[in-house]
Amino acid sequence: MSDWRNVPRDPDPRSGSVVLNSWRAAHGPEATRPKAAQQYTLEELARLYDIPAPGSGIPAVSEASAMRTSAVYACVALIGGSIASLPLPVYQRTERGREAATHDYWWLLNESPHPEMSAAAFWEFIVTSMLLYGDGYARLLRRGTGVSGLMPLHPDRVRPFRSVDRGVLYEVTPEQGARYSLSPSDVLHFPTIGFDGLTSISPIRHAARGAISIALAADDYSAAFFANGARPDFALETEGALKQDQIETIRSTWVQRHGGANHSHLPAILHGGLKVKELTMKAEDSQLIETRGFQIEDIARIFGVPPFMIGHNEKTTSWGSGVEAMGIGFVKYTLQRHLVKIEQELNRKLWPSRERYFVEFNTAGLERGDYKTRVSGYRTALGRAGERPWMTVNEVRRLENLAPWEDGDDTSPIAGVAAPDDNREEDDEAATATARA
Repeated sequence: MSDWRNVPRDPDPRSGSVVLNSWRAAHGPEATRPKAAQQYTLEELARLYDIPAPGSGIPAVSEASAMRTSAVYACVALIGGSIASLPLPVYQRTERGREAATHDYWWLLNESPHPEMSAAAFWEFIVTSMLLYGDGYARLLRRGTGVSGLMPLHPDRVRPFRSVDRGVLYEVTPEQGARYSLSPSDVLHFPTIGFDGLTSISPIRHAARGAISIALAADDYSAAFFANGARPDFALETEGALKQDQIETIRSTWVQRHGGANHSHLPAILHGGLKVKELTMKAEDSQLIETRGFQIEDIARIFGVPPFMIGHNEKTTSWGSGVEAMGIGFVKYTLQRHLVKIEQELNRKLWPSRERYFVEFNTAGLERGDYKTRVSGYRTALGRAGERPWMTVNEVRRLENLAPWEDGDDTSPIAGVAAPDDNREEDDEAATATARA
């Protein structure tokens, strides 16, 4: 039976899988196509059109409205930008272990996966889709049996579904043109938490919905508060009784002359026994600032980002001491859970026959320490004090983005120019004491 490895590909990227389309032509479109009619709840419609949820009085949360919250934007930008900046080298398995390999896929993964975007923009889009929608998608553009490009797909335009006898399929609705379906071998699917074989749960619509709703409501309240000149609601009261036309005249005149920020500092002249009485507390008294600060911490917790890394330093502490500990902790506990899923999906789709090649993100740039710590580690790796070295000078220089030396591949402890050893004096004293004994 033919499969995607030995069937020629249609050069038109909108045509979909040749095997899948031929099967659909034989069995009819209704056998694999999901139901055309889509039923929406009131809450889903509110989120779709970005209006307040029915009966809630607070803004509905969608992926687009969530990005209007500064904490969500900062978390997504931090994680997406960090992963997009990481090198993704190609390795090969050899008898001596793993070695860096020269492969055509390196250019796709690190420079330009698609003619319309760079690799950094591609990976940032994928990670952003994962963080907001729960799933990231990209189509493998094939040329023969190989891959010639990666085309990102917006999660809203991809619908995974199960067919009767073909398993999981992906229906894609492009911006222009007819819908088409793809087999799993032609789609890079990067899931997150709650993956059930089809889709993952959206962090925005599940864990972060309450926190983002409150943050958006607090933003709207703050905007209205300061648009009114940072002045609370109030009432004009009098001891006497007023007629309805008098009430309307006083209200309209007051709003016309003193409403809005542009008129907030105009002096008010009251007569006829009118007095001003505040009806609400000030922003500080209602703990608006504290509420906004807590929502930042809550959103950062959901994305796994330390609050201080998105500019929220109040009542927070950092790991260890210094940038080195913070970078290592961020890579281990936040980035690594996304990196592993991306690596595994790439390896099983780019090399389905389990070839000797594989990819793995290089996080050394984010985990590297300060210059003094790096130099001390390099000395040990080069064989300090006669110890057996496990790195060469050129390997060290490669990590520091320096040109190789002519004799820098020698593995002896004295290869190259040895740097002064901070512990040399202590070693000499210990050797002298041993000789005397």
